[in-house]
Amino acid sequence: MAERWTAIVAEDEPLLRQELLDRLAEAWPGLEILAACEDGASAVEALAEHRPDVAFLDIRMPGLTGLEVAQTAADSSPRTQVVFVTAYDQYAVDAFEQGAVDYLLKPIAADRLAATVQRLQARSGDTRAVSTLLERLGGTLSNAPLPRASESAPPLTWLTASAGKETRLVLVDEVAYFRADHKYTTVVTADGEALLRTPIRELLGMLDPAHFKQIHRSTIVNLRAIAGITRDDSGRGIVRLKSRPETLLVSQPFMALFRNM
Repeated sequence: MAERWTAIVAEDEPLLRQELLDRLAEAWPGLEILAACEDGASAVEALAEHRPDVAFLDIRMPGLTGLEVAQTAADSSPRTQVVFVTAYDQYAVDAFEQGAVDYLLKPIAADRLAATVQRLQARSGDTRAVSTLLERLGGTLSNAPLPRASESAPPLTWLTASAGKETRLVLVDEVAYFRADHKYTTVVTADGEALLRTPIRELLGMLDPAHFKQIHRSTIVNLRAIAGITRDDSGRGIVRLKSRPETLLVSQPFMALFRNM
């Protein structure tokens, strides 16, 4: 058994995040929580920075899902054991069991959490990569009904943004990328820039995840606007755009998301 266990927690709902932290404090007093993240991007960075023993990941988060965060862990923190936190039905739970990946169902039951803690401690020293566990899930999860974080609303089609004194209607498909700008977000198209009075984290849950991918804490790119991706000497990705002269930086932990592109 490890002398000192460390973990990160990723859950976008503040009350549920605090509930999980409280439950963990009761069930595992010796566990040190290194980061409590409110979205997938923060969890990706926390995994790369801290390389914890365990990551408790909510599956359904704005932007990057828990599954995508776990995918990056295979590169940035391969010894980390993953526990998915889910409210999904038995179909998805069966898939997790087949893949030998730990999971917790919401609402979290004390006895279930205690059993998970025991399994994690028993597997101490098992260095199987997270990617291997996820591969064992096969296509089962890809066919499961995994809803969007804001499943009640369809993805955005139009945006209302401002450029100086002018208000523009921007077709989302024409956006090359979004860039965080303090409390707001800059919308970049082939024709120029405009300001959206919505924080980038809030915007994440409104976009179609099939077409928009977060590549950095402050950047969301339209996958259809990408001309190519290269890697620099430090392992970071450089995105070339079809309609813009500038390039975009993919922070190193996020590069795993583009492995199959």
